Amino acid sequence: MIMDIDWENLGFKFMPARSNIRFHYADGKWDDGTLTGSYDITVSVAANAFHYGQAIFEGGKAFRCKDGKVRIFRPEENGRRLNRSASHLLMPEFPVDKFVEAVKTVVRDNADFVPPYGTGGALYIRPVMFGTTPQIGVGASLEYELIIMVVPVGAYYKGGIKPVDAMISRDYDRAAPHGTGHIKAAGNYAASLISSKQAKERGCAVALFLDPATHTFIDEFGTSNFLAITKDGKYVTSESDSILASITNNSLMTLAADLGMPVERRKIRASELADFAEVAACGTAVVLTPVGRIFNGDEVIDYHFTEIGPQLKKLYDEMTGVQVGERPDRHGWLTEI
Repeated sequence: MIMDIDWENLGFKFMPARSNIRFHYADGKWDDGTLTGSYDITVSVAANAFHYGQAIFEGGKAFRCKDGKVRIFRPEENGRRLNRSASHLLMPEFPVDKFVEAVKTVVRDNADFVPPYGTGGALYIRPVMFGTTPQIGVGASLEYELIIMVVPVGAYYKGGIKPVDAMISRDYDRAAPHGTGHIKAAGNYAASLISSKQAKERGCAVALFLDPATHTFIDEFGTSNFLAITKDGKYVTSESDSILASITNNSLMTLAADLGMPVERRKIRASELADFAEVAACGTAVVLTPVGRIFNGDEVIDYHFTEIGPQLKKLYDEMTGVQVGERPDRHGWLTEI
């Protein structure tokens, strides 16, 4: 059994669970993996990941559902996206079926760390792959580790979802044109930290990035995709080569279509922001974060919401309902452990 956990007051922060699962790549192949209770690693100070940035990660969740069973949300999509990231950074791909089984194994071994149904919590799943070969010259690593750890996390918002303020980053870009913005590379998030700091200094929760080539179109928020609801009820999200293909956004677009909402993935001009009815950031950690105001230099775009907007609320309830088994899983997104 595990130590007593205050399920009602879990935050979104690191907490060691019982185990993580680790795989090592050498001589052109991955090993069979090992469950371990250790949260430490031993690598050379010259490891590739420290010097040349071969490091990628993923984020997923497992839920204790209404019927008491534990299910994982779309793990195969995380496996596919991990491989797209790996391919771009010349890292070895990991078989998707093996990835799903590994996630099931580590979730099963930590099943008592999955927050109870009704608390709003989940077991966060964090796979991370990094190059370990000691090297001074620039080049791809020869050996790699893939570690899948799990962390119990609580409801992101206590007392209901409240809109946050966002600031358009004009001084910095999150990614370069034709760069790594479309993959889940660790360095992308380091590059967004300074804009996030600027946003917080202005009282905003998140930074919103424009396309790095022209600074004309909306790309995404520092940690999540951008979506908007138009005044005539369309779901609109950014199309760009420099943003991550969000599994949450993809799922929300599917659910929006199920609910009869027209869905558009297209280039969105920054000048359109004032014309939207509702705006949100979407990602694994929270599903949807409604945006109440956007600061663009001296301009303030106010959507006049003190609570989540009606269309976003409908989408949020549908998504979270599917994840915990309160609503039908019409698309086969849940994998039982």
